[in-house]
Formats: sequence, structure tokens, C-alpha cells
Amino acid sequence: MLVSALLAGAGMAYPFVVHAVMGRVPPGAFVLLVLVLLGLRFMALRGTAIARTLAVPLGLAFTGTIVLGLMDAQVAALAYPVMMNLAFAAAFGWSLRAPPSLVQVFASITEPDPSPVAIAYMRVVSLVWCVFLTVNALIALALALWADRGLWALYTGLISYGLMGLLFAGEWLVRQRVKRRAA
Repeated sequence: MLVSALLAGAGMAYPFVVHAVMGRVPPGAFVLLVLVLLGLRFMALRGTAIARTLAVPLGLAFTGTIVLGLMDAQVAALAYPVMMNLAFAAAFGWSLRAPPSLVQVFASITEPDPSPVAIAYMRVVSLVWCVFLTVNALIALALALWADRGLWALYTGLISYGLMGLLFAGEWLVRQRVKRRAA
């Protein structure tokens, strides 16, 4: 749990670090940092229920970072938020094709035997997260390619996490309402 929290913090800090030192540190150093972060994230998930679901997307993000790094290290340095969003979007999307949905996997920690209504609801929530993360990745990509680095850092290091928090909170409110109706 501590490792996951540290990795989340590193992910949030990453855009601000890149913004602060880009130009003074070779972009290849950021590519190496991204590869280390992806490797640590994968190792932190090892043995967990979602490890199998995230193995391929994180592996693709790792490979994509290497390919981008060989083509343009500066673009690769800015692509970490894009890669992470796409990896998690892919995991949510893939889980819709091969149940249980990723939200159901998370929920099984506290609710191991959900009702059919709950399973259907969790599939919808997984779809919402898949769409949100895909859109978030596209925004991060557009900012990396065409925006000021400060705006890129602000969005990828702060605003996108705020939007995720709003989505979490909104989903929690909807879930409470769904539970009351089902009861």
C-alpha cells in the first residue's frame, strides 16, 4: 500500500519535475525515469488481483516509451501521463470483453459476491472510466504536442487528478442512490 501511494505521488509530481528541469536535464533521463516508474508500478502490482489485467497495458506502455524514446526523447518524456492513462483505459476496456470488469475486481475486495444488478452497474462504471481515461490521454497528448509546458504540467499533474477525484466522488454518490433503489 505504501509503495502504491509513493508511486501515485511520483506520478503526480512527475509533470512538475519535467517542467522545472526540462532543458537542463537530457530528455533521455526522463525516459529512463518513466521506464523505472513503469517497472516499479508493475512490480507493486505483482501478485494482486489486477496484476493480470494490467500486465499487458503496462507492458505496452513500457514498450511504447522505449520506441518513443528512440524516436524523440523529449516527446517520450512528456508522454508518461498519456501512456498511463492509455494503459489503465485499456485495462478497463479489456475487462469489459473478458469479465469480471475491473471495477468488479476492485469491489470484490469488500463485496465478493455481488448481485447481477451490481455486476451490471460495475460494468457501466468500468466503461465510464475507460472513456474518461481515453479522453484524459488525448488531452494530455494534445498538451504535450502543442501547449505550453506549464499548462501541460498543470493539467497532467493537478487538474487531471482533480477530475479523477470528481469522477470518484460522483460515482460514489450515484452508487449510494443505486443501492437505495435496489434495497
